[in-house]
Amino acid sequence: MAAVARATKRKERLEARVAPETKNLLERAAALRGCTLTDFIVDSARAAAEEIIREHQILALSARDTEAFFAALENPPVLDEKMRDAARRHRATVQVVR
Repeated sequence: MAAVARATKRKERLEARVAPETKNLLERAAALRGCTLTDFIVDSARAAAEEIIREHQILALSARDTEAFFAALENPPVLDEKMRDAARRHRATVQVVR
């Protein structure tokens, strides 16, 4: 993973203030991995960010929920004005990532 951080040109800067114990812990882990503290922090943060994003991109449903989902697709409810308003509010407040 360290190659990923070094392979791309670094143009942005991040800073963080941490407790001395946290810095010592991170330095120890970086030394055990055989990389710099910066590479360790960047690689670890990137891996955590990718995992969090991956977790939020997957929708896991129970068997019952799967059946309800497909039933709703096959027989969608009639859109009344209340549902249209809800859809408009949803579009206005939720950011869709594509």
